[in-house]
Amino acid sequence: MDHKGEVERCNCNIIHEDIVREAKQNMPAEENLFELAELFKVFGDTTRVKILYALFSSEMCVCDIAALLGMTQSAISHQLRILKQSRLVKYRKDGKIVYYALNDDHIKQIFDQGLSHVNE
Repeated sequence: MDHKGEVERCNCNIIHEDIVREAKQNMPAEENLFELAELFKVFGDTTRVKILYALFSSEMCVCDIAALLGMTQSAISHQLRILKQSRLVKYRKDGKIVYYALNDDHIKQIFDQGLSHVNE
C-alpha cells in the first residue's frame, strides 16, 4: 500500500559499516555544512532570487532594481544588504550612484542547477 508522505524504513538492525564509513569520510566539515545551509537560506526568499536573476543580465542600481520588481528602494536595499553580507553581490560607486553586480559566476551555476532540478 502506497501512503504518501510516509518514509519507508528498514525492518532490520544491520549497520552497513563500509557504507557508513565512506559517507562519513565524504562529509564536509561541520562549519562548511553550516555555511552551506546559511547560503541556501538566503536563496529562500523570492525577492532575493529575483534580484539575483536581474543581476545576471547587467549590473544595476537600487533604483533600476526597484523599478523592475515594482518595489520600494528601501525594500530592495534591505535585500541587497543581506545578499552583500552573504558575499553574493558586490557594489561599485560611480559618483552618487551605487551599482550592484553578482560577486562571481558560481551564483548563476547554482541557479541553473536548481532550475534544471525544478524543471525535471
